[in-house]
Amino acid sequence: MAYQDLREFVRALEKNNELKRIKVEVDPLLEITEFADRAVKQGGPALLFENPKGYKIPVLINSFASMRKMELALEVKSVEEVAQRIVEFLEMRMPEGLIGKLKMLPKLAEMGAFFPKIVAKGPCQEVVRTDGFSLLDFPILQCWPDDGGRYITLPLVFSRNPESGKRNCGMYRMQVYDERTAGMHWQTHKQGAEHARRLQSQGKKRMDVAVAIGADPATMYSAILPLPPDLDEMMISGFLRGSPVEMVKCQSCDLEVPANAEIVLEGYVELGELRTEGPFGDHTGFYSLADEYPVFHVTCVTHRKDPIYVTTIVGPPPMEDYYMGKAIERIFLPLMRMQLPEVRDISMPAEGIFHNLILVAIRKSYPGHARKVMHSIWGTGQAMFSKVIVVVDEDVDVQNYSEVAWKALNNIDPERDIQFVMGPVDSLDHASRLVNYGSKMGIDATRKWPGEGFTRPWPDVITMSADVKRRVDDLWKKAGL
Repeated sequence: MAYQDLREFVRALEKNNELKRIKVEVDPLLEITEFADRAVKQGGPALLFENPKGYKIPVLINSFASMRKMELALEVKSVEEVAQRIVEFLEMRMPEGLIGKLKMLPKLAEMGAFFPKIVAKGPCQEVVRTDGFSLLDFPILQCWPDDGGRYITLPLVFSRNPESGKRNCGMYRMQVYDERTAGMHWQTHKQGAEHARRLQSQGKKRMDVAVAIGADPATMYSAILPLPPDLDEMMISGFLRGSPVEMVKCQSCDLEVPANAEIVLEGYVELGELRTEGPFGDHTGFYSLADEYPVFHVTCVTHRKDPIYVTTIVGPPPMEDYYMGKAIERIFLPLMRMQLPEVRDISMPAEGIFHNLILVAIRKSYPGHARKVMHSIWGTGQAMFSKVIVVVDEDVDVQNYSEVAWKALNNIDPERDIQFVMGPVDSLDHASRLVNYGSKMGIDATRKWPGEGFTRPWPDVITMSADVKRRVDDLWKKAGL
């Protein structure tokens, strides 16, 4: 059964020894970060701070901070199960004949369960506050010493495409400026920013925005998935959960939010209004610089009677976001292979912090094949931000970074095999020559073919013969080794 809310997920974590309740008083200003950083680096449990200094609202952090926690969040034994389900639905075809069609009915019924369901009321509106509220009523973290302030780091930010009317849910950090305003860090490539641009081009002055904090894990996770524009994240959450997400209409704006959320901030962005946001200790492991971003004005706060504030931190890897990204890598590999069937596996090492390095193993079929794959990846959604792509042959295990380094460094002639291109880069790339625009590098570390101008013999990797290995297996045991 799908988790109905965050609380059921907390109970599941605790039942599986993946949650630690912290009863001592810990300050949301920096101290919770230090706890969370130590825990994730040591492979520790999720942390539920029951006594954050100055607040009665508990704080949950590191709830996704290992592959085991990701499996619990998605209710699977392996995230590969999610990938297989996606493939099955994408490959589904209506069979011939009445019997075949009847056999498809359960699958079609299951598809209907994906779509979000509007309900009249939900726990997220047990308390409704249109006056006398403050963002500072919640134990919002200051994560790192040089941060510009406190940050909401795990928000589900809802907006609506003004042309199609379709909902979008993204996850954009929010710096708390004061009791009723916060920064809205939607980068120029994000859908929230696109919605704002379209509204502004229509001469509109304001854009409705709602922010949910704390929901069932699949719904929270759906907000970070690299989905095509206008594909409803709440529908994808329904797919992951196997049950529709219940949505409730906001009190003060024309949007819907998850009915079982812990906290909801309703309000608007004044189009054209910008304010300095940052610095912020980011997932790159460096502070992202202060810059101008839109301002979110809170007009109404709703929440459960006893809300849990859920959050995360980012910083020097690996952190919680690495495991969230690793699950995306495994889940979306089959989708990549549907467009690029030559791809055998991909890997995004923690040190590459998602957009800096992607390793790709391919089944090479023709000269220049590796370069074709590079350009295809640079032309696909958020993969366009990949700063360095290393392409190797299918017999290289891209999950083994030592093997990749050994074989790639042996296989390249740098002048011949490294290609540079210009294009969009991640807004957080502090090394690019311009914000959002810079260079990227592709490395063809595959074996080179005569058709690529390589006429020398290509050497074989040194391996011992199988019969010697078998003989030595017995001798090894006899030698007591």
